[in-house]
Amino acid sequence: MSSTNWTERDIPDQHGRVAIVTGANTGLGFETARMLAEHGATVVLAVRDIEKGRQAAAAITGDVTVQTLDLTSLDSIRSAADDLRAAHPRIDLLINNAGVMYTPRQTTADGFELQFGTNHLGHFALTGLLLDRLLPVPGSRVVTVSSTGHRIRAAVHFDDLQWERSYSRAGAYGQSKLANLLFTYELQRRLAPHGTTVAVAAHPGMSNTELLRNTPTALRVLLTRIAPLVTQDAGMGALPTVRAATDPAALGGQYWGPDGLGEIRGYPKLVTSSPDSHDQAVQQRLWAVSEELTGVTFPLSEAVR
Repeated sequence: MSSTNWTERDIPDQHGRVAIVTGANTGLGFETARMLAEHGATVVLAVRDIEKGRQAAAAITGDVTVQTLDLTSLDSIRSAADDLRAAHPRIDLLINNAGVMYTPRQTTADGFELQFGTNHLGHFALTGLLLDRLLPVPGSRVVTVSSTGHRIRAAVHFDDLQWERSYSRAGAYGQSKLANLLFTYELQRRLAPHGTTVAVAAHPGMSNTELLRNTPTALRVLLTRIAPLVTQDAGMGALPTVRAATDPAALGGQYWGPDGLGEIRGYPKLVTSSPDSHDQAVQQRLWAVSEELTGVTFPLSEAVR
């Protein structure tokens, strides 16, 4: 494996591996799924819009199927997990990629603030419901996509997790992306005694995808104008996720992102996350709250501290 300028040419053979990729009909998820499938993996596009998912699957060369998954509904998550468990006795890769960004104040079907509910709680529940298909598989991985936004106005507001008292698009997004990292690190501690599955995180830098569609109009216009100067395409943005998922040297608890200035763009490398993301007391508290809110418990013992 090349140590610098890691590209999709460096992806090891994925034949025999089963990968579930959420939000895979467009952008980063599509590119992640494409790369895995083209290197031999059996890939499931877990998407909200089944027709768009089928169109995406048709554009990918390889063994690709589509699964309906709406991360804003715990009922849909449970149904999708049942389908995936029935179809796949083993899962090698779970890529928690889907997400929303800077949305107006909305709630999920279960009453969660949309960004926290989709980006964190939905993936928390899905991971817990599928974990017993990963645990028996040596080398299996859960890769969760975070963001540099985990540093921006980011804290877990346990006194108002659903932003009912006041709402900030950026603050809610930052909370959800910080939660992705807190979840990854706590999950890794709980997985470590099993010795088979690891949890890894990644971020895409600033990638030119549809994720910006919910930003306020003035900001979206500005970002659209400067995007060609500071962003990278979705293929480059997906590389940290793909490296976290496939590089034999990647380890549990790591965080991968672009190697360029400010981690905005570039080739994937190991990066660091904020001190807040490493607060073990917050990780443990978020885990307990997430289990309570979703009703999903993991087949794992509490982490040894």
